[in-house]
Amino acid sequence: METKPYGTVLLKAAKILDFLAEQPNAKLQMIAKGTTMTAPTALKILDTLLLVGYVEKNSQKEFSLGTKFIHYANESLSQIDLTKIALPFLQQLQAAVDETIHLGILENHAILYVDKLEPLHQSITMSSKIGITRPLYSSAMGKAVLAQFPPSAVESYLAEVAPLKAYTENTITNPIRLEKELALSRKNLVAFDDEEMEKDIFCVGAAIVANGEIRGAFSISIPKYRLTSELKNKMVQAVLTTKGQIEQKLSGKS
Repeated sequence: METKPYGTVLLKAAKILDFLAEQPNAKLQMIAKGTTMTAPTALKILDTLLLVGYVEKNSQKEFSLGTKFIHYANESLSQIDLTKIALPFLQQLQAAVDETIHLGILENHAILYVDKLEPLHQSITMSSKIGITRPLYSSAMGKAVLAQFPPSAVESYLAEVAPLKAYTENTITNPIRLEKELALSRKNLVAFDDEEMEKDIFCVGAAIVANGEIRGAFSISIPKYRLTSELKNKMVQAVLTTKGQIEQKLSGKS
């Protein structure tokens, strides 16, 4: 049995967005004709798209794609680009440590997981999934990214997310203590999550910065019981090596 689409208005909105992608700065009558809609129907949909920022209208009453819609498109392209470029280096990292590797991007006040590499020879693995988010202040990737923010941006972030929620008894909820940890991350170029997001899980993370722009972050996650000082040092060095390789590739230097 053929499945019927839900929401014909959404389909009409998609037609309008497709039209504006090909014909920017179009007036209402042109849009209506190009999408085979009546002018009143097209106008109602355009008004809604204007409201949510997907469409913009200039003083000549011409419509074009809005900055929010373009932002989504750019983020999607950036995510695909980062995942593709980082993958071979993350595979090398995974082979070197045989632990769970995560790749993430900054999304609002969180890190969004966009890729995950499972260990090949470990019986206990992480329950994390692509598509989940983790707060900046309580995750290794998040703290590594937060450490790259200018001081004023860190201050604004802490004000917006206050009070800091404790996910475990180890979660850092004191802004002063967090600032000290961020200072260490800026110096050492890595950040740690010592059972701060999940009990019994330890992570080492680093931000990915290319051409002055934060492109994302990655981390190694392991069960805490497997952690030794030797393994921790090995992971830190491996993360720093991988960070340099990915950043060099993204910067177009290799």
